[in-house]
Amino acid sequence: MKGILSLINSSDKKKFSIVVLASGRGSNLQAIIDAIQEGYLNSQIIQVISNKKDALALEKAKKAGLSFQLIESKGKNRDLYQQQLLEQVKVINPDLIVLAGYMRILPKEFIDSFDRKIINIHPSLLPSFKGLHAIEQALDAGVKFIGCTVHFVDSGIDTGPIILQAVEEVLANDDADSLSQRLLSKEHQILVKAIKLLEDNKVVLQGRKTLLR
Repeated sequence: MKGILSLINSSDKKKFSIVVLASGRGSNLQAIIDAIQEGYLNSQIIQVISNKKDALALEKAKKAGLSFQLIESKGKNRDLYQQQLLEQVKVINPDLIVLAGYMRILPKEFIDSFDRKIINIHPSLLPSFKGLHAIEQALDAGVKFIGCTVHFVDSGIDTGPIILQAVEEVLANDDADSLSQRLLSKEHQILVKAIKLLEDNKVVLQGRKTLLR
């Protein structure tokens, strides 16, 4: 607890503060780290939190010298896990929470506690192909274009207001793996761009729509 508070009270406290939740390899996390190190983002990742002890995102956080926390979900009562996560993030009280490959559904209490402060990156052109296996869903539907979306998180699954989207053409010989690899770089680009817009206060919500100023 003291370690977290000391990070918050550091000389960088005026920067846009971010908590990243991640369950996997951490490529989106790395894109944020790179954008901060390159000076594109005036943000500070206060902590990386993962629900999986073998998540490569934790290794990336450690390598970058970031504070990281493992709050395991496996084998734990769901309510207990969710309460521990909520308490941890409430202590930090970041400007933004980024779901970067976080494979858990956040409960309503968590979302309500950080209303319009949580964003997610999803590998489809929402509102099409919500939920798991979005790329496979798109291929099965025979679409000619696929994409990715950064959106605010609400109580639905991939239903929050859209901030940014990017498009990728589906080639005749594409499969889920090839499309996923090509789409990944676009995910990184629009995620970082969305964070930049938010830290510069350039995203305005009007009902379910966002205006970029």
